Amino acid sequence: MNNPATYTENMKYLADGVHKYGSKVFVMISALSGRSGAPGDVAPSALPNVWDPSGVQREMTVEEIRQYVEWFAIGAKAAKDAGIDGVEIHAVHEGYLLDQFAISAFNKRTDEYGGSLENRLRFPTEVVQAIKAKCGKDFPVSLRYSVKSYTKAFNRGAVPGEEFEEFGRDYEESKKVAGMLQDAGYDMLDCDNGTFDAWYWPHPPVYMPKALHLEDVAFIKKVVDIPVICAGRFDDPDLAEQSIAEGKIDMMGMGRPLLADPDLANKFKEGKLDDVRPCIACHFGCLARIFQFDHEKKVQKDISCALNPRCGMENHYNIQEADVKKKIAVVGGGITGMEAARVCGLRGHKVDLYEKKDVLGGVFIAAAAFDFKEDDRRRLEWYRKQVKDAGVNVLLNTEFKPESKDGYDEIIIATGAKEKKLSIPGFDQPGVRYAVDVLMNQNIQDQNVVIVGAGLTGCELAYDLARKNKKVTLVETCPTILNVEGLAAPNYNCLMDRYS
Repeated sequence: MNNPATYTENMKYLADGVHKYGSKVFVMISALSGRSGAPGDVAPSALPNVWDPSGVQREMTVEEIRQYVEWFAIGAKAAKDAGIDGVEIHAVHEGYLLDQFAISAFNKRTDEYGGSLENRLRFPTEVVQAIKAKCGKDFPVSLRYSVKSYTKAFNRGAVPGEEFEEFGRDYEESKKVAGMLQDAGYDMLDCDNGTFDAWYWPHPPVYMPKALHLEDVAFIKKVVDIPVICAGRFDDPDLAEQSIAEGKIDMMGMGRPLLADPDLANKFKEGKLDDVRPCIACHFGCLARIFQFDHEKKVQKDISCALNPRCGMENHYNIQEADVKKKIAVVGGGITGMEAARVCGLRGHKVDLYEKKDVLGGVFIAAAAFDFKEDDRRRLEWYRKQVKDAGVNVLLNTEFKPESKDGYDEIIIATGAKEKKLSIPGFDQPGVRYAVDVLMNQNIQDQNVVIVGAGLTGCELAYDLARKNKKVTLVETCPTILNVEGLAAPNYNCLMDRYS
């Protein structure tokens, strides 16, 4: 850290702002990514890079390790001086640098930082001890922790339910590690699972179960006396209440759901669960976006949310009452139309929402039909309620015609896209169906199914049908499947590993 004083001065606004509302705030301090970062970054040993396995990371020197330990302590003290209530060390978790030191498959060192489990945990142990020495024993230090790696080999994750030999940290070692980290001085474990090689465990996409880490975190809760947090598609307050009451965990952890709805905690508290905008575990606006480059501004893109356009842009997209109230027609009751109508209604405009069918949702109704997309269906229900609560006049079974435009100050067209039909001989036969029809009816009886087009829709259909014991063949003109712009690596890898 080049200038701790400047950091402390700038960070005080966060501490003061959070404390004003009666909450506490921890700051996460990271040792970076090791083999999971850029080619050439330091790692515990000479290891293949996650993103480019042909590249090998350089082994970290003892001097560099000690420098990192000092930086952790300086950073924690700067946070404490700003009024921050505690720090979280990132991490013996997800295959980041400290986790690579802790796992024998990644750590091949022969010095005091390699070999035995005690040596492999020396780095994170020295980190917490240095922080406590500089900040005091009572200053809370949490640790992001992966109970189990769910990793089969370099760049090979294990899917739920699969029998495999653990390449990383297994249950037996995890019990020892958790106890040793507690004894080292860590005050809390913020838990999930996985590594960058099994990235869909710490960043679970829609194809992974809800609250998927709960039983693993409950397992580790039994072997430590410090509090444990459980994260990972865990956004059900009733399940959290039950799990805490049963002594399985001490706290639920959420990340992406708070991007989708920053007022989520207050809505939980007030019992307004129907007003929570659900996260659909798509990763498009959050994880995928921060790896994208804005060529116009020459910077990496900021984090956002595919469902909440205000995320990270609250001042730019603040929903305020309009200076001039207008009468507005929104044509099309899909997701885009409902969002336009909702925002216009919240700003005080008089809004008519036209939908020629008998229900709002448009093509997203079909997109949400997979049984593993319950949050997509919750999203539809959320929109229908929010449109009503915003005072929008919904006109179902009503087609907007040229003469309908009279009397409106503004007309927003949100009629969406139409499914592409192939003009190929034979594609008009009874056995040929299109995605929307299959999703809406889900009545395929035949065992052998060929899917033409292996983008996201085709691959999700293939995954869904394969789960129903159909024999599926994907046909794609490109040399590879899932060529989807903006698709995050956990989503891509999870689908691909479920096929293999």
